[in-house]
Amino acid sequence: MSDPITPTKTSTRTRAPAFWINTLLLILLATIPPLLFITGQPFWLDVFTRLVILAIAATALNLILGYGGLVSFGHAAYLGLGAYAVGIPTYHALYGGMDAIASFNGFLHLGLAITISALFALITGAISLRTRGVNFIMITMAFGQMIFYAIVALENYGGDDGLTIDVRSEFPLISLDNPLTLYTVSYVSLLLVLFTVYRITRSRFGLALQGSRSNEERLRSLGVDCYRYQLVAFIISGALCGYAGFLLGNFTTFISPEMMDWTRSGELMFMVILGGAAFLVGPVFGAAVFILLEQLLREFTIHWHLPFGILLILSVLFFKGGLASAIDRIRVNARQRPDGSQQ
Repeated sequence: MSDPITPTKTSTRTRAPAFWINTLLLILLATIPPLLFITGQPFWLDVFTRLVILAIAATALNLILGYGGLVSFGHAAYLGLGAYAVGIPTYHALYGGMDAIASFNGFLHLGLAITISALFALITGAISLRTRGVNFIMITMAFGQMIFYAIVALENYGGDDGLTIDVRSEFPLISLDNPLTLYTVSYVSLLLVLFTVYRITRSRFGLALQGSRSNEERLRSLGVDCYRYQLVAFIISGALCGYAGFLLGNFTTFISPEMMDWTRSGELMFMVILGGAAFLVGPVFGAAVFILLEQLLREFTIHWHLPFGILLILSVLFFKGGLASAIDRIRVNARQRPDGSQQ
């Protein structure tokens, strides 16, 4: 019998969009925001910084949603945990008498963000992965709301009023106080996260994860422990999302429980679906359309939520498989001759 998780040409369910489409998107994100900042439009650099950070979180969610078929409705909790891993040590350094040098240390903040998020993902995943379908969705949302209300109850850290981060994380030779530097760090982080997910999904581990999405019972009959693969993927996804929260806390310099509410988890999920689940760069497409469309509609009307919601609904209805899949279909159709053959 052949190895059930040996890579084959037909291991993935969908075909990735053209390489040049992904490359073009990443090049635009690398060039346009710095040019806008240099030409005196720092506001748009902030918009793109938020876009890139949320794209990291959406890519992390895509690992379990798109490739693993696990619909998590609590991933915003990891964003919040990562952000509070920056804010709480800074708060104690300024007002609690802790060692300021240690408490402002970016490596400390980064380690806390990833470790705490991974541990919470371990607890959440170990319990929720024993269920399926609607039960899984509800349990992940319940865990997310549990963290939400726990932070609200912490009056020392602002409760539901939030907490201001007066000093950003400090790294040797890198100043996150510089907006362009912060964007560069966020963009490079996005590239590293995309590469990490790429390597994971094309490994034996990733193929087993995708197989559990397609036919979990068959894999179990072949001796594959799907629960273990899904749990590890859940932990990796939570840790990457916590890293995005670390960047988000340094970007906003203000954190509150609102950033980990279930509605924020829904936004991350929508970015993945809009861009294309199970496509590597799909969540980046989704985050770009979501954030830029939201920002542009704000410029025209204060009642932007209605047209924004309608446009998003229409995009989901008419772009089956997300924007990445739609772009690839357009490319394929454009290459076909009238007789149906390829050019």
